[in-house]
Amino acid sequence: MDKPGDGILLVESDIADATTVLMALASDDQPRVEWVKRLADGLQRLEQPGIIGIVLNLFLPDSRGIETFDRIRQAAGHLPILVLCRADDEPIGRLAVERGADDFLLPTHLDTYSLTRAVSRMLERHTHDEALFVEKERAEVTLNSIGDAVLSTDISGNVTYLNTVAECMTGWPRAEAVGRPLVEVFNIIDGETRRRSDNPLALAIRENKTVNLTADCILIRRDGYESPIEDSTAPIHDRAGRTTGAVIVFHDVSAARQMAIQLSHQAQHDFLTDLPNRMLLNDRLQQAILLASRHEQRIAVLFLDLDRFKHINDSLGHIIGDQLLQAVATRLTRSVRRSDTVSRRGGDEFVVVLAESDKARNTEIKVARLLAALAMPYRISPHEVHVPVSIGVSIYPDDAEDADTLINNADTAMYHAKENGRNNYQFFTQDMIVDAVERQFIENSPRVALARREFSLHY
Repeated sequence: MDKPGDGILLVESDIADATTVLMALASDDQPRVEWVKRLADGLQRLEQPGIIGIVLNLFLPDSRGIETFDRIRQAAGHLPILVLCRADDEPIGRLAVERGADDFLLPTHLDTYSLTRAVSRMLERHTHDEALFVEKERAEVTLNSIGDAVLSTDISGNVTYLNTVAECMTGWPRAEAVGRPLVEVFNIIDGETRRRSDNPLALAIRENKTVNLTADCILIRRDGYESPIEDSTAPIHDRAGRTTGAVIVFHDVSAARQMAIQLSHQAQHDFLTDLPNRMLLNDRLQQAILLASRHEQRIAVLFLDLDRFKHINDSLGHIIGDQLLQAVATRLTRSVRRSDTVSRRGGDEFVVVLAESDKARNTEIKVARLLAALAMPYRISPHEVHVPVSIGVSIYPDDAEDADTLINNADTAMYHAKENGRNNYQFFTQDMIVDAVERQFIENSPRVALARREFSLHY
């Protein structure tokens, strides 16, 4: 709504025409009128506030023709202008409208009805345009303030708008992108197949609903830089419900995907050595079993325990102990093939899966070499540390056909290696199960007998 006191500036040198305008706009429902006779006076008045519209005669004592309009237009900014001109100067009036005038009136239309109607329409249109401008500016600021990229198209798939985030992510300035096909500006491919992804615009318009991009979608920026994105595309409708285009909202998910990869890695790897943990070991061993079963091959599972590691930990400290475990992990990894798996089971225990171990003799040679490599001293500054290793070995499918039993059998064989003097390896045999059961029975018998009060004192 106009502020109280705001008025119309009349720039007119003809007294009769000026009087007609003043009388026509003298009613209470019309804004007040300020009258000046020269362009210079009008330009000077426009330097001050309080004017909401201009009625301008193009032929004045100090300026004539379209130049009059151009000068007043430059000084008026966005104020609406109603041009007055004679009948033989109607082409100049039309030219003024082309350059931004709201309308023009001929002397024959300077009656109360026509003039007040023209001024009212001019002011209403200006108020409406100002409201639209404010709304557009608000939307523009909002769209440029959000973290997502926003891109819109017409029904033909040509770009009509990009916000600043979209400009940055696509590499296309809005001025260059507008009018271009969407596939040229919004160049997306499938991250796995590297093929161009389906146009989300066409899908949203065809199904007339919001749709999402396929997973693992990559946006290729104008300069070739790639970034993984997620997006949604929605159709745009007019008042009649007809689809007139679509809007795409998308954002970079590089950080989120990197975080997911990092969290997944942490969940599957030992924090100290970065080796696969129990969960990932079981998964890889099960996959190896499936592959070996399909190709009728064998797998060797090695269970390793560092002998007297607790003594090293207690005498040299936990920091040296952790560094030793890391050194052992590195040596183990370097001593096997990439197709094999080295895992830290916990504490000073490691499990190694040797894939494609067809011949028992070849497996034994590999285990012997591994034992020899681990027996070499470790330089943990300033200490030289020797740590013997006991290794138990079980074979798929000879000793077991599932992951848990293979690991348990290798663990059993490792204890037999310790009982046989440490720093050696033992292959699992079924007799070891019997020995383990008997040993467990002997170890548990005194406790059971004591609990049952089966002991009696004879001496």
